[in-house]
Amino acid sequence: MTTGYPTGVPTTESEWREAYGRLPERAAPFTTLSSEPVRPLYTERDLAADTEAAIGLPGQFPFTRGIYPSMYRGQLWTMRQFAGFGTAHETNERFRYLLEHGQTGLSTAFDMPSLMGHDSDHPRSFGEVGREGVAIDTVLDMETLFRGIPLGEVTVSMTINAPAAIMLAFYVVVAERQGVSWDRLGGTIQTDILKEYIAQKEWCFPIDPAMRLLTDMVEWCASNMPRWHPISISGYHIREAGSTAAQELAFTLKDGLTYVEHAVARGLDVDDFAPRLSFFFNAQIDFFEEIAKYRAARRIWARELRDTFGAKNPKSWMMRFHTQTAGVSLTAQQPLNNVVRTAIEALAGVLGGTQSLHTNSYDEALALPTEEAVRIALRTQQIIAHETGVTNTIDPLGGAYFVEALTDRMEELAYDYFHKIDQLGGMVQAVKEGFPQREIADASFDLQREIDAGRRIVVGVNAYIEGDDGQTSLLRIDPALERRQIDSLCAVRAARDSAAVDTALAELKDAAVAGRNLMPLLVDAARVHASEGEIIQRLQQVWGDYREQPMF
Repeated sequence: MTTGYPTGVPTTESEWREAYGRLPERAAPFTTLSSEPVRPLYTERDLAADTEAAIGLPGQFPFTRGIYPSMYRGQLWTMRQFAGFGTAHETNERFRYLLEHGQTGLSTAFDMPSLMGHDSDHPRSFGEVGREGVAIDTVLDMETLFRGIPLGEVTVSMTINAPAAIMLAFYVVVAERQGVSWDRLGGTIQTDILKEYIAQKEWCFPIDPAMRLLTDMVEWCASNMPRWHPISISGYHIREAGSTAAQELAFTLKDGLTYVEHAVARGLDVDDFAPRLSFFFNAQIDFFEEIAKYRAARRIWARELRDTFGAKNPKSWMMRFHTQTAGVSLTAQQPLNNVVRTAIEALAGVLGGTQSLHTNSYDEALALPTEEAVRIALRTQQIIAHETGVTNTIDPLGGAYFVEALTDRMEELAYDYFHKIDQLGGMVQAVKEGFPQREIADASFDLQREIDAGRRIVVGVNAYIEGDDGQTSLLRIDPALERRQIDSLCAVRAARDSAAVDTALAELKDAAVAGRNLMPLLVDAARVHASEGEIIQRLQQVWGDYREQPMF
């Protein structure tokens, strides 16, 4: 049999390369999902000269191998499934279901009107109330959302950005009514407004006042909510918009560093708030690229916080992050294949050292997930945690030539973007000029072109398309829930003290004009049952609205 070797089995790298060169290769791109070339073999020659220092040990600067010395041998990641639909009542039932089945933290999805700062009876809310998340108009909705759930014991994540300060105000008032002091509340609110202008496109105000409101939250939480993460700096939506892994890494970290700059400029000591900043990354299907991305992210953040911002507290250097498997990787065709995709992506998040994980449900390309699909998604995490053995040792891929070389490459690409952004005048100015938006649009177009041409295979979509998995049961939102939510909002307005609401909103507007921290005024408005939309409209009287500039 012909082996392709010139003189039998190769014994040196040069002989292997000669032998490899004689053999045919498959017709495949041999690149990462982000189009980074992948060599056929990696050896110690592909590692940087200071690799040992760059890798380090778990819990040791620069935290490439993880932020804690024991990692999952000490404590597993938080299993935090994203949930929200209909009114607060329906989502409260889903929360209880997930907690009963072993979920260890809650993650709240809001509907489109809530994300955009509209009340449920706003004309633009028609047909969207409760469709892709829970409708929250007033503090009473938030109270219903967490009815029977002890907020002093369960950590809660809320995925909302432009109106994040308002939702946090609602939340702390609900905690007050439960008898839970603010300093006992643990969890995260996303708040990451720059990525909204970059990728998700849900905003309420122009960029500069939105940044001011975000900094108000950071300042207020540093004094009042020591266990709370006031920003979850999100690469997830940047990746879902079509970015490469390197773009997700670079734009997310630069957003985070920009928030640090603004807080320091406000007069805050970096060590007073940086330990409570967290991150939210995507777990795409390219297994090794994702793991390298997480490892590079920790290393960059540690270096920048210590060396650029002078943080002295090691907790300020540690990047804590939540991971969600890639929604954009899910396919409506042959949806049961998504169970496999999600498992692989979740494993990448675990091997990358995530502190918290959400696994998507196989039916989410078609509708909001059913209880059965959510249970399978949660069981996926539990199988990884308890059956695979990957949690028995820390950073099991650390030191692997390919992983370390790819980690270095991710870091290099991120710093290339940092340099370009700095040349534009920083991240806020780069966003105003549409730079990250254009980069993502180009990357998304290039990937789709590869898929359409069949150069990159998506199983069940452009290859292996024969057959199907049959009819998939879907969760359908009852249209009557929208009317019920609007009726509830009208009832709140009729029963509240209108004079107290007018006073609270007037004081909020005055504080916005004067440049004072708005969080105490938002809490006062929440207590008297001012609605989200009313608060947003009052602030827009001062700040105006945002109109996106054309990218091209």
